[in-house]
Amino acid sequence: MNSSAPIGIFDSGIGGLTVAYAVTKLLPNENIIYFGDTAHLPYGDKSAAAIQAYSIKICNVLLQQKCKVILIACNSASAAAFELVKEYVGSKAKVINVIDPIIEYISDNYADKTIGLIGTKQTVNSNIYRKKTDLLGKNIVLKSLATPLLAPMIEEGFFNHTISESIITEYLQNSTLDGIEALILGCTHYPLIKEQIDNYYKGKVSVLDTSEIVAKFLYKYLSENHLLHEMNAYIRHFYVSDYTQSFETSTKIFFGEQIRLEHYPLWE
Repeated sequence: MNSSAPIGIFDSGIGGLTVAYAVTKLLPNENIIYFGDTAHLPYGDKSAAAIQAYSIKICNVLLQQKCKVILIACNSASAAAFELVKEYVGSKAKVINVIDPIIEYISDNYADKTIGLIGTKQTVNSNIYRKKTDLLGKNIVLKSLATPLLAPMIEEGFFNHTISESIITEYLQNSTLDGIEALILGCTHYPLIKEQIDNYYKGKVSVLDTSEIVAKFLYKYLSENHLLHEMNAYIRHFYVSDYTQSFETSTKIFFGEQIRLEHYPLWE
């Protein structure tokens, strides 16, 4: 496999740009192809079968681009479609999801602890985090809470705002999360409200930024498999399945800088 081949990253929309941003900061020489399935967002309230169909379509696009790694930058798709995507892609590329790096991280750092998880209904109801945590055998108690208002709130630009503070507080004070020592941000939108969540807990709970953890996991994989791109030159393409000006405007929120989205319809 060619180390100069791109890293493919996909999400249900533009929220996965938080992961893409973390990857570009840690791996600035890597070629990146991002695909946001904005025509079908959000995945959080879609069936597993629909998410699997969308994911396979997107993987075809990324495989055509000869990606060395396909990173599923969406918790809902990671929960519903990872095994199918991995089987479909086979040896053509390494497939990484955003759940396993977190499980590895809490295994290394939170044995015998109580951990909280917030995410979409699809992610929480899939029970994927609990199943994987139980398999660790590390006596980790996981408390999960679906927080469906957070992603659309962030997409509309309501964060670091009194409205977002009220909604975040309403969720975090839910008794389900009582007694946690760390909180997994189980949606790629949530790093944008990490500061507000930190402020709520006042240092009493470690808030785990999944985008940074996933980027470090990816770096480790590329390094161990001699797939790091060492050249300074890089190429970055950002595709969406449905283009609107509001998506273009919102990219700066998630990626930290203005980028240009290219329209690439999945279904024609």
